[in-house]
Amino acid sequence: MSIDEVRADENPLRAEKRRKLTALRELGINPYPYSFDRNISSAEITEKHAGIQIGEKLLDTHYKIAGRLMTMRNMGKAAFFNMQDQSGRLQVYLKLEELPEMERKAFDLVDLGDIVGVEGYVFKTQKGELSLHTKHFQILTKTLEPLPEKFHGLADVEIKYRHRHLDLISDSDSRKVFETRSKIIREIRRFLDDRGFLEVETPVLQPIYGGAAAYPFSTHHRALDMKLFLKISPELYLKRLIVGGFEKVYEVGKNFRNEGIDRSHNPEFTMLEWYEAYTDYNYQMKQFEDLISHLVKVVKGSTKFEYQGKEIDFTTPWKRLTVMDGIREYAKVDPDKISDKELLAELRKHKVDTSDYEKYPTLPRGEMLMELFEVTVEEHLWNPTFVMDHPVEISPLTKIHRSNKKLVERFEPFAACMEIGNSYSELNDPEEQHQRLKDQEAKRVVDEEAQPMDEDFLHAIDVGMPPTGGVGIGIERIVMILTDRPSIRDIIFFPTMKLNK
Repeated sequence: MSIDEVRADENPLRAEKRRKLTALRELGINPYPYSFDRNISSAEITEKHAGIQIGEKLLDTHYKIAGRLMTMRNMGKAAFFNMQDQSGRLQVYLKLEELPEMERKAFDLVDLGDIVGVEGYVFKTQKGELSLHTKHFQILTKTLEPLPEKFHGLADVEIKYRHRHLDLISDSDSRKVFETRSKIIREIRRFLDDRGFLEVETPVLQPIYGGAAAYPFSTHHRALDMKLFLKISPELYLKRLIVGGFEKVYEVGKNFRNEGIDRSHNPEFTMLEWYEAYTDYNYQMKQFEDLISHLVKVVKGSTKFEYQGKEIDFTTPWKRLTVMDGIREYAKVDPDKISDKELLAELRKHKVDTSDYEKYPTLPRGEMLMELFEVTVEEHLWNPTFVMDHPVEISPLTKIHRSNKKLVERFEPFAACMEIGNSYSELNDPEEQHQRLKDQEAKRVVDEEAQPMDEDFLHAIDVGMPPTGGVGIGIERIVMILTDRPSIRDIIFFPTMKLNK
């Protein structure tokens, strides 16, 4: 089908917009100028002149604003319209007879959704609305696609996520969510920088992936003729930096995990990880509390607020709950006494598919205990809670608990029934680390998410890593809670979506 055939077939609204575009060009008006010398934003005008009186005209003001034309009341020889820029909206008044001839002709060809520039002075209408009286008008971008009919937010979440630009144009709350996300990341950096941390970057393309139990995305490097993986975690590289002598490092960056999508998981997500020499998980527990409580106060103004219609309380200190005590309290079984077969039966009772566990030569007790924890305990962890002291089998990079050799020194903070982070007293015994990764490598026969052997990382540990505490935080889940959004897709600009066919 030719371009002309497509245009003959197109939506009547698009066809009308295209007609006006052609008319502008025939008039010699450039519908896509290179720049516009604006000197103020809508919000700055509103803030600066909020106190003027009804009917007052500030003839000595001279403002140039630019933005998208969102609504218009055309009264023939005059018009009121709302313009929207990043800072907000402002009402504009225009009287055709006051404009130069070419500008009047341009205004006759304008549509909702077009991006325009206006020059004029401030006044307040008889209805008390601060407005800009137009002296000059210019079309800056003639649009071809009509905007959605509703400007209070898209109701169709498929369109909202797939066409984020429409969502941002039509929903000021959505824009505020992403502004808050940026603010949160900025505050995280400030918090860690103030504590002497160094921000670093680790490779996204890695010859061996590691640092988490997850299935990776892979690609092929043609020049080197080798397989590479998108990073699932920066952990093993950040630890190399600790070995190299940097004592406090952090990274805010993208991780990629080739796994399912749901309200709290997206294949591409943002993680904060930090590592600090000469500390352990007890120290990092307090530091984690300090950071999150700081973010909560900055964003919400209080440690108590509503998330999804229910109060959540971030007042410190947070509750501490061991994995085993959680199982005792909510699953009503004693993890020290239950046999492996009884544990398997308990999981089945809670509708867990146990077929993967049954592939192992011997049942993976630690993994089954954590699965039981997930299906019986996590739904009760509404207020912030540190879940501590996990089974050693599921934590190959973590130090053995100093008072129980079956456990490791690890905590996972939960809030709103979601895991929001992870932390270890990091394993730095080279012989034990070698054996743990060797066990993981063997486990890959039945568990493709087990960690592969990484000889280069082991070489770094052989060189010597000081006692270290490490923390990982899922940025999106923090943002979800602090912006009162139910889904991770609401706070990722461009969530992973299936292609339209």
